[in-house]
Amino acid sequence: MNTEETNVEMKDAQNISAEQKDGPDAAADVGADAAADAAADAARAAVDADATEADVSEADLDQEEQEKQPMTADGDRPPEAPPEGREEVDAEKNGSVKLKILDEAEETFTGLNKEELLRVAGTPGWVRTRWALLLVFWLGWLGMLVGAVLILLQAPRCRELPATSWWNQGPLYQIGNIHAFTDTHNLKGVEQKMTSLSQLKVKGLVVGPIHVAPPDEAISLRFEEISPEAGNLEQFKGVIQAARRKGISVVLDLTPNYQGSSGHWFSINSVTNVAERLKSALVFWLNQGVDGVQLSGVEQLASTVPALWADIRAIVQNGTERGGSERLLLGVTESSSADRVSALLSSTEVDLLISKVLTAGGPEPARYAHTVQRLYSNHTQTKLAWNLGGRDDGHLASLVPPAHVKLYQLLLLTLPGTPVFSYGDEIGLMDGESKFPKMLWDFEDDLNGSLQEDQTDRLSLRNFFRSVSELRGKQRSLLHGDFLLLSNSSSSLAYLRVWDQNDRYLAAFNWGPEEEAVLQTSEAVLPRHAAVALSTNSSALPAGSSVDLTELRLGPGQAALIKLPHTG
Repeated sequence: MNTEETNVEMKDAQNISAEQKDGPDAAADVGADAAADAAADAARAAVDADATEADVSEADLDQEEQEKQPMTADGDRPPEAPPEGREEVDAEKNGSVKLKILDEAEETFTGLNKEELLRVAGTPGWVRTRWALLLVFWLGWLGMLVGAVLILLQAPRCRELPATSWWNQGPLYQIGNIHAFTDTHNLKGVEQKMTSLSQLKVKGLVVGPIHVAPPDEAISLRFEEISPEAGNLEQFKGVIQAARRKGISVVLDLTPNYQGSSGHWFSINSVTNVAERLKSALVFWLNQGVDGVQLSGVEQLASTVPALWADIRAIVQNGTERGGSERLLLGVTESSSADRVSALLSSTEVDLLISKVLTAGGPEPARYAHTVQRLYSNHTQTKLAWNLGGRDDGHLASLVPPAHVKLYQLLLLTLPGTPVFSYGDEIGLMDGESKFPKMLWDFEDDLNGSLQEDQTDRLSLRNFFRSVSELRGKQRSLLHGDFLLLSNSSSSLAYLRVWDQNDRYLAAFNWGPEEEAVLQTSEAVLPRHAAVALSTNSSALPAGSSVDLTELRLGPGQAALIKLPHTG
């Protein structure tokens, strides 16, 4: 109700009051006027209602137009977002509710009911379709099954890996003189150098001899006591524990008369007594945790006291069954004949036999080829050991030209069998006044430009040794692959290491003073081109470079290891 209507009603009320005061004579006139006024008020109320509805409709339309247009405070800026819950409050104030009225003519699809589906599924067309799809499914499944069986039958079978022991997995590293190996001059120093030895990927550490053994005095021999010059039992246990943390096994050299000149087992009359004492010593040291034993002069012991030798072998080799770990019986012989070494391997039944088959004589590739072929054909490669030098002969770099050290490192690490090195062979350590020179550790210094030329050379040799040793441990063809001799001459040698469907490796060597074609072959035997894996002269044959195998040429004193991918 607006203001004008309110004023009219107030005036009407005042008139009525005045008329009532005039007396009863005006009552009839007042009643008639009141009726007329009531009728007029009803008409005005109807008009006001229509106007109110029109106003509401007009306000709704204005509200919708405002919602369609962006609201700005000054005509330029967009409206600010209403506070949380504001929309709902405004909607309640406006009083407008939006309703969607469905068209009565609109119809929704509810799908087929169960009875209708069954009627359709039972029609001949759908039955035939289902049978056809089922037949296609089973034919496809049978086809895939037959194809899988054919693939399995035609695929080449993987060759079964040979049974190997820990000493077949990497090089053996001999420390024949503890005093010369480290600056501490005892077993504690060996423990401290275990990380450096682990970097060379060696699998076995041959320590000693370190027991008390005055030269040529069998009566003073004490197998179970460590010489004070080498250290003590606690230090030795520390070496074993540190080695095991690095995955290295420890072999103890128990050669009785290692400092004397009357023979490894003293005189012939003392062999029986010394062998008996050795049996109890073996039990003692195996209980301390050693993983094997090295003995020199095994042919003398095996031939002189065969029964005691059988007991010694049983204590060491049968300990594997009791202790759950493999134990190595490592023999050493002075023999340099391939036939003699082959016979000793069979008669002594040692696990490995270190000999002089490669040490005797000069660098004769033809003799090397014959020796390797002879031993490889008579024994499995898990029984073969290769070395140059040793306790009696000295270090590798003193037996070969210094420029050929890398060549011999590559040779020993790629032949079929276990390579054996003396401490310092990895850096080209040379003998001085004795066969046990002081080990040099200056290559461990940081390469800050302060290293001298000889120190850089030692580091280069060690890095090459480490690279070949690491590659050997990763590649099955080098680890236990077949040995195939390709060519040999008075100054060159080339052979192939192959294992099943793995990458093959060709090792080529030139001992000559001039460049030489070390390999000439047809493409039917080998691919025409292959990549260099490692070489002793990375400037002439860098790793990854391609070489022509139909005429492989190497420089003087050069060797290379070439990778031939498996072609199937």
